[in-house]
Amino acid sequence: MMKGKILAVLIAFVLVSCKTNPNAHNDLNYMQNIESVAIEASAKNSQNTIQSGDQLIILITAKDMDVVKPFNQNYSSSEFIQNNALAGGNIPGQGTTNISGPSYIVDINGNIDFPILGTLNTSNKTLLQFKEEIRTKMLEFVTNPTVSARLANFKVTILGEVNRQGDYIVGNGQATILNAIGMAGDLTVYGKRNDVLVIRTVDGQITHGRVNLQDANLINSPYYHLKQGDAIIVSANNTKDITSKQNPNTPLILSAVSIGVTAIAVVVGLFKK
Repeated sequence: MMKGKILAVLIAFVLVSCKTNPNAHNDLNYMQNIESVAIEASAKNSQNTIQSGDQLIILITAKDMDVVKPFNQNYSSSEFIQNNALAGGNIPGQGTTNISGPSYIVDINGNIDFPILGTLNTSNKTLLQFKEEIRTKMLEFVTNPTVSARLANFKVTILGEVNRQGDYIVGNGQATILNAIGMAGDLTVYGKRNDVLVIRTVDGQITHGRVNLQDANLINSPYYHLKQGDAIIVSANNTKDITSKQNPNTPLILSAVSIGVTAIAVVVGLFKK
């Protein structure tokens, strides 16, 4: 009788130790309630204002390119700036884009020095608004000009429980937090998906917020659309914490206990005979 009780306790111990969490699979899924979420995010969240230190690529074109040549000083059509989606070079060439046009760095006062037009201020303006402003000024000199403007150094940083930490340059100057996580190779199984920290600097002011990647309401968060210089930090979940504190010999111990249970079962079976 006593041997039978010991056997039952040991079997129960092994079963509990090997038991899997039925919700573990759901813990790894993103935006689980997407069907029930009303997408209310305004266009404002997706439009970034130009910041000091931004590198703008601005090219003026028209039917007669000789007319606009003075507005594209020190630039030839054979020149381009090459951007890698992975700034750190973790995967060379991935996401490479060519951005063509003269380059301007926004100074600490939000200004750029533009040929002919002089000093132009970018403060509190989106790239679209600034591009339209340049086009309006150009109408004084050129009939039906076209203004192309892009942000060449849109960079975000991703740290913590992701497969590829580092700085990432987004070629088109627009990205969501899901885009960024995709560039970083997704979260590891230890990443805390319901509490991701985003640190943001806008006009010199540092703010931060937390997002839940498992909740589709993420779409309506001001941190869903990323801004220049955002830092995304993914913390480790409880499983990682438990694993780090666990005795490294635990798997061996469990294996030994399992073998012991099997042996006892065989012995008990022989005694019964």
